[in-house]
Amino acid sequence: MKAFSPRLLTAALTVLFTASISLAGTVHGSVINRTTGKPVPDTGLDLLSPAAGMVLLASVKSDAQGQFTATNDSIGMGPVLIRATYQGVSFNAFLPPGRPEVDVEVFDVTKDPKTILPASHVIIFQPRDGKLIGAEEYNVKNSSQPPLAFFRAEGNFEFAIPDKAALQNVTATSSLGMDVRQASIDRGKGLYAIAYAFRPGETNIRLSYELPYPGNSANLKLPAVYAGVRMLLVAPPGVTLTGDGISAAGQEQGMNVFLHEALAAKGVLNVSVSGVGSPQAAEAADAQGQQAQEGNSRVQGQQVDLAPPRIDDLKWPLLFGLAALFALGAVLLSRKQVVMAPAADSEDAPRARSKKGAKAARQQDSAEAVKESVNANLDSLKEEVFRLELRKQAGTISEEDYAREKSRVDNLLRDLVRG
Repeated sequence: MKAFSPRLLTAALTVLFTASISLAGTVHGSVINRTTGKPVPDTGLDLLSPAAGMVLLASVKSDAQGQFTATNDSIGMGPVLIRATYQGVSFNAFLPPGRPEVDVEVFDVTKDPKTILPASHVIIFQPRDGKLIGAEEYNVKNSSQPPLAFFRAEGNFEFAIPDKAALQNVTATSSLGMDVRQASIDRGKGLYAIAYAFRPGETNIRLSYELPYPGNSANLKLPAVYAGVRMLLVAPPGVTLTGDGISAAGQEQGMNVFLHEALAAKGVLNVSVSGVGSPQAAEAADAQGQQAQEGNSRVQGQQVDLAPPRIDDLKWPLLFGLAALFALGAVLLSRKQVVMAPAADSEDAPRARSKKGAKAARQQDSAEAVKESVNANLDSLKEEVFRLELRKQAGTISEEDYAREKSRVDNLLRDLVRG
């Protein structure tokens, strides 16, 4: 069997590279109303670059058939967030690098509070620098049929924080896997709300706050806004949590886990927190919190997240795969230069070299932006898997839902590698 000619291989790689470049800069898509199953005409869309700090890449409108086309040199070189405004509500879609087509899903909007149901409530405590950091997460389900989005401009999701706590930030994460920072509405006496469009499926609401921690101890009152939501509390070794109805449930990734049965609406859980935690646990939490802040600042802005890692064993194979993709891109670029670059005249040579240098710099910047975005999404997936395992251990998710969510996360991982 004859081996491929080097020139033939070079030509084939060049054709593949040229075809991929032809897709960069343009995206075609459609806006679909998943409530009715019909395309949505005359809908405004903004294309934003998360890697560049949400820089606006293009603004377009869907045509009479719900189709749209947008062009920008940065499209295809990195992740793009597409935001459609429908019935006064923003709906987001995520376009991975290199993908030229996308469907943007919107839903009819309802104000009925029964559309959503908080399914679980996780609270993590971590002493740090003489203060007590609290991080909470609500898992919220929207199982409406036909599928509807729940939204109220005056606030449609409420949460409460302990007395003397200073709220730091609030974010919402939908099935897209991206954290979107939310503006909080202060309703007084530790009660807050956000105005967020809960689309069908699951949404995670995360919030963080700081508390005084004199003498490395604090007595807290944790209010329950929603009835029937089982609570799961997490703290590092060396930190003691006590209170009526709180039971130890073992460890998860080196963190102590505690359970408490669901409270009635407006009920209060009294918790005593003491201790500073072991140095190892504090270092791990600091590293994870810093990693989460850095990753989310590249996507949506800083946030505090103290969930320990869960899929570190998958991170390096994924990064290895990404490195292989970058290496393949470098090979394609080198082949392209050898085959296609014409010889420059002597007086034009400096100018040609300058253009090549600028192009190479843009390609390197794009690769770095893609790598940063992928790392941020990996961190988000690690946190999501950790929360999924906690919910399984706490018994707040059925085996069927667990299998479905696990499959969804696996698919996101595969898409991340392919993208």
